Amino acid sequence: MRLDKIYENTDTMRLLKWVFYAAMAVFIALDFVIPRHHLYFYWDEIPGFSAVFGFISCVLIIIVSKALGKLWLQRKEDYYEK
Repeated sequence: MRLDKIYENTDTMRLLKWVFYAAMAVFIALDFVIPRHHLYFYWDEIPGFSAVFGFISCVLIIIVSKALGKLWLQRKEDYYEK
């Protein structure tokens, strides 16, 4: 099966999205259960902090890169005609 056929199928993508959501929930739940050793920073004690911090960081990287591309990198349509 080709990879582009998997991405075009909406049912497969919906299932894949829910699998990723379930995996994220399992990892956050495991963060509450697994004991931590050798904590260096105070935020290491907060359960789920790394997952939330990583998600927010990823979203911010996407937003900033889209804004940077729109405001600085993208040219007008008639740029080469001038």
